[in-house]
Amino acid sequence: MLLLGFASGLPLALSAGTLQAWLTVEGLDVRTIGFFALAGLPYTFKFVWAPLADRFEPPLLGRRRSWLVVTQLGLAVLCFVMATLDPKSSVAAVGACAVAIAFLSASQDIVFDAYRTDLLRENERGAGAAVSVLGYRLAMLVSGGLALILADQWLGWPGMFRAMAALFALMAAITLWAPATPPAAPLASDVRRELVGFVAMVVAGVATFWLLRQLPWRLLGTGRFVSLGADTLMLLAAMFAALQAARRAGFPSFLAPWDAFFDRERAAALLAMIVLYKLGDAFAGSLSTTFLIRGAGFTATEVGAVNKVLGLAATIVGALAGGAWLAKRPLYGSLMLFGVLQAVSNFGYWLLSVLPKDYLLMAAAIGFENLCGGMGTAAFVAFLMALTDRRFSAAQYALLSALSAVGRVYVGPASGVMVEAFGWPTFFVFTVGAALPGLALLWWLEPQVIALDRTGPVVQGGAGK
Repeated sequence: MLLLGFASGLPLALSAGTLQAWLTVEGLDVRTIGFFALAGLPYTFKFVWAPLADRFEPPLLGRRRSWLVVTQLGLAVLCFVMATLDPKSSVAAVGACAVAIAFLSASQDIVFDAYRTDLLRENERGAGAAVSVLGYRLAMLVSGGLALILADQWLGWPGMFRAMAALFALMAAITLWAPATPPAAPLASDVRRELVGFVAMVVAGVATFWLLRQLPWRLLGTGRFVSLGADTLMLLAAMFAALQAARRAGFPSFLAPWDAFFDRERAAALLAMIVLYKLGDAFAGSLSTTFLIRGAGFTATEVGAVNKVLGLAATIVGALAGGAWLAKRPLYGSLMLFGVLQAVSNFGYWLLSVLPKDYLLMAAAIGFENLCGGMGTAAFVAFLMALTDRRFSAAQYALLSALSAVGRVYVGPASGVMVEAFGWPTFFVFTVGAALPGLALLWWLEPQVIALDRTGPVVQGGAGK
């Protein structure tokens, strides 16, 4: 789990921070570099093609390890291609490679999450989540920190990308020796029908979103309406259209995971809890760096050193401690305890906002917040694994993890408005309150969460309620 978690985290910076640094060093303008942020879109929409990882199986190694090896070798090839490109003369090719890296990286995440869910027993979920988080974080240091040092001091950018390619090839070789997952019964469906349904779903979703975003406002002569609320409603409408297209065209690999999930008791409430559980954490983290520099008066160097070193160390310790706790204690109690600690940890930022500048207090606040966040993440990942049906582990986990990111994506604009209106102290008190709906929902769902400890993930032939 440690090495596969490492492989899963390795590509992230190569289509984000490290790529941005390369483009900056090569002298591209800020506007062009800004557009490269769109390369990360596959991470947001990975749930769309996740069902295909459940439906199709490359030969020899089983449906999980085979896809892992395919994506890792593909990433190795793309890094070798990146090493041959010059961003100034081949910006389109670099952009295409960045999108392809993000796509294969998101696909690897899909399969790794499914592999972990399929392989680990109920009493191993917490430890497995903690170890994989540790591997993921260490990989982000390698591709986001060490890669920059290698490129700047020793190997140059082409040499750095070749080194990353070799590392991906090594990860593929290691995956060959990973334990096999239990065999799963394949879905009985026609391949051609699956592909037609997939295309119909994507076309319907994209077309609906584009039409709602463009047509009415063009007809009114007002241009595009781009408020967050309107875009959210348009996205929901697009998802509904995509779901209807999938039903009409016949796309069982997409529909079956949803139908299986909603067979359980209080399914909608479980989905709401996934969105809300880390909402307070998301609010506090959305502007934490801005607050520490602009609100608390620390320098960027001071914030970077504490966040990167102490923050990362605290997150790793928290994840490992959370995993050890989960190995011996029930999931429900762990989720409740860690959720309360996550909420309380936001008071550290509140103290920083009302007290004079204090380096020790900053270190304590960041360390405690990251420690509690790491414990909460370990429990939350174990919860998602427990909710997942092993027949559809790739599709369901991708859908559930996408829902868990909703708060993190959409709190940013609201956070800025609140800080301007009420100030930092009131904002951080609000972040504590924002955690309460998720905890209240967890309390209401206590019977369902306790049942997950007894039954584990839903398996074929069981309702799993």
